[in-house]
Amino acid sequence: MGIKFRITVMNFLQFFIWGAWLLSFGKYLGVTLGFSGEQIGAIFMTLGIASLFMPGLMGIVADRWMSANKLYALIHILGAILLYFAAQQTGFNSLYIVMLLYLMLYMPTIALANTVSYSLLEKEGCDIVKDFPPIRVWGTVGFIIAVWVIDILGWGLSNYQLYFSAAFSLVLGLYSLTLPNCGVEKTQAKKTLIQALGLDALVLFKNKKMAIFFIFSMLLGAALQITNMWGEAFLHDFGNIDAYKDAFAVTHNGILMSISQISEALFILTIPFFLKRFGIKKVMLMSLFAWVLRFALFGIGFPTGFGLMFLVLSMIIYGLAFDFFNISGSLFVEMEAEPRIRASAQGLFMIMTNGLGAMAGAYGSGVIIEMYTQNGVRNWQEIWFIFAAYALVIAIAFMFLFKYKHDPKALEQVRK
Repeated sequence: MGIKFRITVMNFLQFFIWGAWLLSFGKYLGVTLGFSGEQIGAIFMTLGIASLFMPGLMGIVADRWMSANKLYALIHILGAILLYFAAQQTGFNSLYIVMLLYLMLYMPTIALANTVSYSLLEKEGCDIVKDFPPIRVWGTVGFIIAVWVIDILGWGLSNYQLYFSAAFSLVLGLYSLTLPNCGVEKTQAKKTLIQALGLDALVLFKNKKMAIFFIFSMLLGAALQITNMWGEAFLHDFGNIDAYKDAFAVTHNGILMSISQISEALFILTIPFFLKRFGIKKVMLMSLFAWVLRFALFGIGFPTGFGLMFLVLSMIIYGLAFDFFNISGSLFVEMEAEPRIRASAQGLFMIMTNGLGAMAGAYGSGVIIEMYTQNGVRNWQEIWFIFAAYALVIAIAFMFLFKYKHDPKALEQVRK
């Protein structure tokens, strides 16, 4: 088997493991285990906590002491063990601890998977810019297929989703041991802890434009995972209404939610056109207003007729909302940061969005949902409209506060 195929399998399994539980986990915690909104938010908050520092720390290990593919394999094998134990926990405190430990291992593997892919492609003399994107797309395909499998098997409300993910985490760990050795990147060995964590890029906050950008990155980061956390739980609750309990959107809510990831895979292909035509600020504004629609359409949607059309449209919009901010934001950082701190600046961007922002969004959404829950019944329409209003305020504020003039030549230079 060629190295491209082997890396494709690795990327497929990397996100297959995540897709097996991420979208359905909130539903399992609330319906099966009976956790409150705040407790569910706190558990999902562990994703943000892990994203704050673990990718940087594991990057140092891969740079200095252990080849990336061996570290990657070890982490997934240990992750399989933790997922196995997570499936056996029914109390909040014990499950919180196990999931925190697991995500402290899993989140760094997203970057490590890229590192392994780049290293092996480079050794084969491949063009990384040309050859990696088609490989990475299979990661999204893996996520979607895992969501479908869990939905079709009816495991969305069961701890089987965690056992299933654990099994494939073990498979991926063992499979990774068969990949060619990446070696230790000696040129990166002198990277300090401060650099690895992206903290030397804090100097960018002295620049008003960059400071505003990073603040908004954190504010929007709070919204990025809300529908992934609560989407299936929202659709599942329609099953309490006789008119909707047998609707496809209720009985197979995971498949409906997976349209979001399909959209994500497609919209990423349109980014070069939109960036060249409209510039980064307008593309990011498209993303911000798309988040308003994402939440608002959830608020007015229901599982049949026109209501189902609104839900499907929300899933399609997710691709624009998620990709246009993450990709264009990353490119903006690449253009504005000095070459010596570009890697750290990207790390800081991730900390603000997937770290601090995700933590605030996970816990804050749990608090809001708990506020609008009475006798176990959630007022989802008001909840989604609150999230939509939050996104609208951010979008309008960003429009007036973030000053940026589109320079196609600067963008073209980054793409080169």
